[in-house]
Amino acid sequence: MSAIEWVNGLMDTLGAPGAGVAIALENLFPPIPSEAILPLAGFAASTGKLNLLAVLLWTTAGSVIGALALYGVGALLGRDRTVALAARLPLLKTSDIERTEAWFLRHGTKAVFFGRMIPVFRSLVSIPAGVERMPLPVFLTLTTLGSALWNTAFVLAGHALGANWTQVTDVVSAYSKVVLVAAAVAVAAFVAVRMRRRPVSATNGTSATDGTPSGTPEGSAPPPAHPSRAAR
Repeated sequence: MSAIEWVNGLMDTLGAPGAGVAIALENLFPPIPSEAILPLAGFAASTGKLNLLAVLLWTTAGSVIGALALYGVGALLGRDRTVALAARLPLLKTSDIERTEAWFLRHGTKAVFFGRMIPVFRSLVSIPAGVERMPLPVFLTLTTLGSALWNTAFVLAGHALGANWTQVTDVVSAYSKVVLVAAAVAVAAFVAVRMRRRPVSATNGTSATDGTPSGTPEGSAPPPAHPSRAAR
């Protein structure tokens, strides 16, 4: 059974709450795309199968519930555990986490709000919000507003297009691919920069810092070319 068939069956069984359940799971498992669920729910509302207002309310509730679950994961993980885990990852430094933390403290509200409109990031942004313990009322307000805008746009698009609702999915799938490619390029660039900054291996005979020959103790003069002669 395809994801679309599964969502359709869920809405047949539960009605508008089924669309909300699907969206909540989409937050936890991003491979189930909201850009497919929402227009489909809008199409179902256009046929009279579902109530349009109920679809909008339930899908937004599903987005908030899914985001809240990930916020809880971040809160349980906490900053200390996040830093400890990052320190064990190759090419990642504690300073990277500290810079990310500083950035989130400055721009966290905008990230949570606008992040609801970016594929993949839409789900992941809830975790650092939990790690940094963003005030829950603020998090819920921003998540509700951002999710409501995103969900309403796609539900209404599916409602307007009717049987052609898949056109919405095609357009947003292209947008999602651009975002994923950009993220992949950013990760590749980060790895490349870190690899270039790695210390030079000791096997080439130089130290990782100043190029001093590995056989010469630091701070000592090189041995003279000829033995010194005793004074007569």
